[in-house]
Amino acid sequence: MKGKYIFKSTRLGFRNWRNEDLEEFAEMNKDLDVMEYFPKPLSRTESEKLMKRMQVHYEKNGYTYFATERLDTGELIGFIGLAYQEYKTEFSPAIDIGWRLKKDAWGKGYATEGARRCLTLGFNELGIEKIISTCTIGNKKSENVMKKIGMIKKGEFNHPELTEFSGFEKCIWYEIENK
Repeated sequence: MKGKYIFKSTRLGFRNWRNEDLEEFAEMNKDLDVMEYFPKPLSRTESEKLMKRMQVHYEKNGYTYFATERLDTGELIGFIGLAYQEYKTEFSPAIDIGWRLKKDAWGKGYATEGARRCLTLGFNELGIEKIISTCTIGNKKSENVMKKIGMIKKGEFNHPELTEFSGFEKCIWYEIENK
């Protein structure tokens, strides 16, 4: 295994990002299938900036979209986690749960398992009252994960950070409250 985890689920380990993750992370972010529901694949430089933002987010908040590894192999499969979002909508600012996995990690239940564990972290360990999740309309795989983890669809919205990208601006919004 590559290192110490902040927390684990049955098959996954969650940790902050390390600089040596950049090559694998950049490879994932340039995959057209992985980035199908985003405006464009990311360059290596864009992936590096995103990774640094996630590192800083963890240091500031104690959570992030965590680097996520398989416990059995130590393989980095992508990210699953929580992030504070401030873009202007009827439901923000809010804490978002999100995921992005390499293609060879799809269809194995990792996103659902990891998201459930991150909900537990958010609700039971961090004391968060409500968590949201968003995706572009048509991203049925992500929407299915939202449903599987018990989130409720609250509506549709135009994402204020995607106004320049027609086809990606229309999004759905799910929510779950700590009970």
